[in-house]
Amino acid sequence: MRINLRLLLKFFLVFFISVINLLNPPLGLAFDTTDPNVSLLQNRISNNFSRKYCKAIQNGFSKDEAMKSAIVKTENIISFSYNPQKKWIEKDDLANQISLQVVNDCGWSFGLIGKEGVNYFKSYFLEIYEKITPEKNFSG
Repeated sequence: MRINLRLLLKFFLVFFISVINLLNPPLGLAFDTTDPNVSLLQNRISNNFSRKYCKAIQNGFSKDEAMKSAIVKTENIISFSYNPQKKWIEKDDLANQISLQVVNDCGWSFGLIGKEGVNYFKSYFLEIYEKITPEKNFSG
């Protein structure tokens, strides 16, 4: 039996890459939320927040003013929402999604890009959120 060397090399290459991927899977930003209705609600909330924040920045608000305004307006919308899925929203997941949305929508305009920008905005968002709404929670 004659073994085709090229075929054997291809097999080992595919095998090697598969083993590496199994041992060290690629990283990604994923959310713990598995219910699609919760994910849709989180998307609506993060899109709403991002629109309000980015518009405030474009209108000349300071980053603190824009943050406070967007949090209060978004919190008011959520508070009066009758959507039963809001109780399943995790604050950390929502903060992640809001940060991703803001950095993608307008982060470049004030120097936030990539993972570092998302991490910075998330910690800033959570800090301001805790200061202005200590008794509230986005999830109602």
